[in-house]
Amino acid sequence: MLSAQMHRDLARGPLLFLFLFSGYLVADSESSDYSEVLPDSFPSAPAEPLPEFQLEPEDAFIVKNRPVQLRCRAAPATQIYFKCNGEWVNQNDHVTRESLDQVTGLVVREVDISVSRTQVEELFGLEDYWCQCVAWSSAGTTKSTRAYVRIAYLRKNFEQEPLGREVRLDQEVLLQCRPPEGMPPAEVDWLKNEDTIDLALDSNFLMTIDHDLIIKQARLSDTANYTCVARNVVAKRRSSTATLIVYVSGGWSSWTEWSECNTRCGRGWQRRTRSCTNPAPLNGGTFCEGPPFQRVTCTTLCPVDGGWTEWAKWSACGTECTHWRSRECQAPPPRNGGRHCSGSIMESKNCTEGLCTRTLEPGMGVAVYAGLVGALLLCGVLVLCVGILAYRRRCSHLHGDITDSSSALTAAFHPGNYKPPRQDNPHLLHPSAPPDLTATAGPFRGPLFSLQQGANDSPHKIPMTTSPLLDPLPSLKIKVYNSSTLSSLELPPSGGSSDGEILSLKMVGTVGRDREHHGQTLSREPGHSTSATLGHLGGRLTIPNTGVSLLIPPGTIPQGKFYEMYLIISKWEKTTLPSEGNQTVLSPIVSCGPSGMLLSRPVVLTLPHCAQLDTPTPDWILTLKTQTHQGAWEEVLTVGEETLSSPCYLQLEEESCHVLLEQLGTYGLVGQSAPPQSACKRLQLALFAPRAPCLSLDYSLRIYCIQDTPHALKEVLELEKSLGGVLLEDPKPLMFKDSYHNLRLSIHDIPHSHWRSKLLAKYQEIPFYHIWSGSQRPLHCTFSLERGSLAVSQLACKICVRQVEGEGQIFQLNTDIQETLPPHSPMPSGGTCLPSSQVGPYAFRLPATIRHKICASLDAPSARGCDWRLLAHSLGFDRYLNYFATKPSPTGVLLDLWEACHQGDADLVSLATALEDMGKSEVLVVMTTDGDC
Repeated sequence: MLSAQMHRDLARGPLLFLFLFSGYLVADSESSDYSEVLPDSFPSAPAEPLPEFQLEPEDAFIVKNRPVQLRCRAAPATQIYFKCNGEWVNQNDHVTRESLDQVTGLVVREVDISVSRTQVEELFGLEDYWCQCVAWSSAGTTKSTRAYVRIAYLRKNFEQEPLGREVRLDQEVLLQCRPPEGMPPAEVDWLKNEDTIDLALDSNFLMTIDHDLIIKQARLSDTANYTCVARNVVAKRRSSTATLIVYVSGGWSSWTEWSECNTRCGRGWQRRTRSCTNPAPLNGGTFCEGPPFQRVTCTTLCPVDGGWTEWAKWSACGTECTHWRSRECQAPPPRNGGRHCSGSIMESKNCTEGLCTRTLEPGMGVAVYAGLVGALLLCGVLVLCVGILAYRRRCSHLHGDITDSSSALTAAFHPGNYKPPRQDNPHLLHPSAPPDLTATAGPFRGPLFSLQQGANDSPHKIPMTTSPLLDPLPSLKIKVYNSSTLSSLELPPSGGSSDGEILSLKMVGTVGRDREHHGQTLSREPGHSTSATLGHLGGRLTIPNTGVSLLIPPGTIPQGKFYEMYLIISKWEKTTLPSEGNQTVLSPIVSCGPSGMLLSRPVVLTLPHCAQLDTPTPDWILTLKTQTHQGAWEEVLTVGEETLSSPCYLQLEEESCHVLLEQLGTYGLVGQSAPPQSACKRLQLALFAPRAPCLSLDYSLRIYCIQDTPHALKEVLELEKSLGGVLLEDPKPLMFKDSYHNLRLSIHDIPHSHWRSKLLAKYQEIPFYHIWSGSQRPLHCTFSLERGSLAVSQLACKICVRQVEGEGQIFQLNTDIQETLPPHSPMPSGGTCLPSSQVGPYAFRLPATIRHKICASLDAPSARGCDWRLLAHSLGFDRYLNYFATKPSPTGVLLDLWEACHQGDADLVSLATALEDMGKSEVLVVMTTDGDC
């Protein structure tokens, strides 16, 4: 029977057991001889620790036929042996060295083995050839990590070689290179005229993760021969040389001035020239088209000197005893620079041959001067009288009448209802001054147009604006001048600000940064902003029920730093809008910050938009704009026109867009029609009525025309809630076309026996530009009705809203106005009630372990193209792949964009399906194990 100690030795290893077993046999044979001499017990030695590897075997490549050496070292170790592919290596193949650690006194063993090419080639199966060390001590065994031994090689032929090109100056150039298959994978360098390109020294060159060379802007100095060089431990391969020629097409200089006519008198010609030197054609560039000179005919009129006509007859003899005669320089008159007549035009002489003398009676001169002074005084008195009369007439026109808005509106501005004039009001405007179209009263802040009808307008059309036509406004006064029907606004003094508290935004470690935004403080509006303190783990900011969110991926903020990040939707009246010309605002204006913050990787800003995109041909030219610190708007990118210099990427969806940003700030999406197409905006029509029972004869219905975004509807619901209004039914969609036609609203089928409309025309209209620009506050019209008696409670009618020569919608209304209407507040389309801020891993649907494995599998370029590019194609993110190719981890940026696009429904199914189509079964196994796909 084996002793317990022998069982323990057997557990430590077969070789160690054989060595110790022989010792047990000798000990047993001699124990009887020394049993009387040896003591009953021995002092126990200190417990020996487990072996610890000081040197583990490393991966190696067999170059040609040269074997590789694998080495490991451990202490304390009684034995060390290699195990390759599950089998023990023969003891004779080990080279062992033993030493003693001077510090610890432990035995240190070092073992080498040699692995040949034949051993690696004889291995069959999918797994690579591997070896690991096993070390023994009296305390047990320890295994090293596996070291893989592979046969190094590098194929001769490139999978794709660069091709020569001819490009124009400043054009973006892409030279593609796919190195030969090799083990280990080849490293790639680019040569320019046999000199290695240093990407750190010349920022105009950029090499993608796929080894393609990108020249951001071709320069004349970039005309050269380019070669792709691939190398590993085995060999070095050169691709064929691609010749890049940067050409410059010629351009005309400015025209010279016209030369003088080549003839001094009569018909000739003039000439001007230009040269093809702006710039001159280079490297095969095209020559300038068109003639280098122009010649036109000219006619120089010959000069004609003037000539005197005959003298006229002498005049009658005057009181001064003279007569005169005249002549003119008209025979011929001087023309075309000819000389004028010389001599006097008039002559006079004594007509009495000296017999007449000129005398003046005494006192006659004084009388003449006195008469002149009297005439001047009389003229001054007349001018003074005329001025006084004009001043009184002007003052009489300033006697305006003031009336309350409800009575003026109810009586349709009839002059008979005016009160006596009141002249002590300093707010009354001069009749020559234009009305203040920006003043606000109560919750209404839109302009009010004059009800004066133009001479050419239809008698049944009233232009509408952002304010209701017949909506009674208690705090609004209307001034009507006697001389016209021009109306203006008088505002009551404001008692305070209603803009809410100032949002104080601070960054950890920074004081007072981002306190102001574009010259004004950022204000926090309830339901229109959110903020959170985020760090290296990232997070997500979401403004509920608006469709606006900001995704901060993990690693965006440097390790150990924290920032107070915010997301704010700007109010219309507090920002300058980015639209200009025919452009229209398609999204809310959103500010994210702190601005100027350094980002280690892009963040994703999600904005809802109202552009209709379901047509087969592109109808929109969409542009993302940002606001500078001075308040001006600058273009960031135009969708479809991205280049390597574009600072962001925009992923467009049917109802929203996701922007990969590398700089925080204020952003907005604008658009315009792409000729010859006419684009369409998605609008919503919302009908509101008073929620409380109607206790008077008057009843009002308000219908809003707003953009089809969750934020726009949320803003209207909040406004009507403050006014006591309630939404009668779900908003109706309307496609508004860029056709310059107005939006027409009309009410029909009113029971005239019980109700009458106060509308002065058959319909109301909202001007096209007010809707298309997107720069107005929520636009609405009011239909004011009056019932015949208080006993009438039922109201049934139709409200028709349509664009002239376009689409329309009809509201069928049937309500009891004497009942309290229940609140009706539908969730905005595309909006979900997500938390306003999520911090760390809870903000992301994709676990970090799965994310890292997907990036490791797809970031490296694949010869079969089964890499991040195929993932971008499967997810629909392949509109401009060069943006992702310039990132350290293209797959990571794609997954960030996927997280933003699937904010509310990211169940990993779409991502798993894309990976399954790519054949990435090993990643699917990880997702099935670690995720909940």
